[in-house]
Amino acid sequence: MTVYSKITKKLIKVTIRNPKTNATIDWINGTNAGKDEIEYLRKNYKFELNHLKASMGKSVSQRPVVEIGDGYLFVILHFPVFRGENIIAEEVDFFVGKKYLVTLHNDNIPTLADFFNFCKKEPNCLISFDRDTPTVLLYQLLERMLLSCFPVLDQNSLAITAVEERLFSQPNEKLTVAKILLLRRNMVSLRKIMQNHKTILKKLMEAESTLLSEQDVKHFFRQLVDYSKRIWEIIESQKEMTEIFNDTNQSLMRNRSNEVIKTLTIFSVLTFPLTLFATIFSMKMVNGMPFLDAPNNFWIIVQFLIVIALSMLLYFEKKSWL
Repeated sequence: MTVYSKITKKLIKVTIRNPKTNATIDWINGTNAGKDEIEYLRKNYKFELNHLKASMGKSVSQRPVVEIGDGYLFVILHFPVFRGENIIAEEVDFFVGKKYLVTLHNDNIPTLADFFNFCKKEPNCLISFDRDTPTVLLYQLLERMLLSCFPVLDQNSLAITAVEERLFSQPNEKLTVAKILLLRRNMVSLRKIMQNHKTILKKLMEAESTLLSEQDVKHFFRQLVDYSKRIWEIIESQKEMTEIFNDTNQSLMRNRSNEVIKTLTIFSVLTFPLTLFATIFSMKMVNGMPFLDAPNNFWIIVQFLIVIALSMLLYFEKKSWL
């Protein structure tokens, strides 16, 4: 059975009782923890102040952490979530004791909130009934949160496919560049978030602590490491696709720019000699030339310039410059 109690507005506790052994595990879940929540945890669980400060709602850690405190294990992990079209990192701080699990976050990870609400309503919510340790509870939570990364990767994959279709259908270049830049930004975020998960999970497995059951860690956490590896492989594959599309788009843009420059160059080359001859014939001394004394001398000059332009075009065509 489970017992639900509200400690503060932002701190809620679920007590899970094993009907077989009558042992209990407390899961305390805090969202946007403030001074009241931090003070409660400090007084009742004797957490170190630097760990509590790192877990406040306005504090954001730039890296994952695994540290052994006085009677508890402190872990910081990040998970990817979509905010609009951007992938951002959401932090979850874990305090793992012998009979409790404390999670602190900013309430932006639906998977964590859904699982906590499920545990409040469902008496048989945990496989920890077979093992009275918070290690199993931590495993189930981490498993769900890692599995929630796959839909994020699927959504990112759809965005990559959309960019591919746009890239080869002669779309708006500016919009294509913006989409590719968004993809690259999301890939950087994903790599930053997930690159240390495998290492952190292995540290948890190797941690020399009586807080985590060695049997449970080896049995369950090895699967979490496999999830982390699969996620990283997908991220690397998506990164390669994104970089290929970026290189392809740059090549297409260079080709289009070269075509424009080529057209302008041909136009300049054609007009330069024509301008030169027109300037020469427009000089006052031209009026003294016998073959231009006729009344149709203007049209003779025009025809002469046209012949020059056509001759240059034929020459360019023969050289395959067009």
